Amino acid sequence: MNQPDTRSRIQDVALRMFIDNGYEATSLREIAEEVGVTKAALYYHFKTKDEIVTSLIDDRIAALDEMLAWGQTLPRTPAGRETFVRRYAEELHVTRHRDMMRFMERNQTALRENPSSLQMRDTMISIVDLLTDRAAPLTTQLKCALAIFAVHASKFVFRDDSVSEADREAAGLEVALELIG
Repeated sequence: MNQPDTRSRIQDVALRMFIDNGYEATSLREIAEEVGVTKAALYYHFKTKDEIVTSLIDDRIAALDEMLAWGQTLPRTPAGRETFVRRYAEELHVTRHRDMMRFMERNQTALRENPSSLQMRDTMISIVDLLTDRAAPLTTQLKCALAIFAVHASKFVFRDDSVSEADREAAGLEVALELIG
């Protein structure tokens, strides 16, 4: 494997293990074994679990920053907001982004002191600001802000295992579009 593939594989495996076993219960040795590399090879890319988490958050922030830059080119109209929310929802459902949400939901203590977590919060505030017309009534501003969270909530609100991932995603998008409408 070349370096970018190894690094990405380490991130994917670590993320899955952090979700399944918990951040605290997962060791670098276990991650290396699961990836099929030596601890030295893993250390070449990441010296600590926190470095892995930071890299995952930073990758997510970079993707959100790209989306935010694109969103700023859209007209600040209901149609522009709808276009943004649809793309946001679509990209959120990409496997690593979806898994990052699960990780963040299940491992909040691992994120508490991570500086990238604070940057992620700031990025999310920028996304909400993009959707919000400050001249609109407060209730309308709140609905626009809640639209993004509706997309996110669809991933963990439904406790019924018979609800498919596609149905969850569709419900979240439908609610988000109603909120910005």
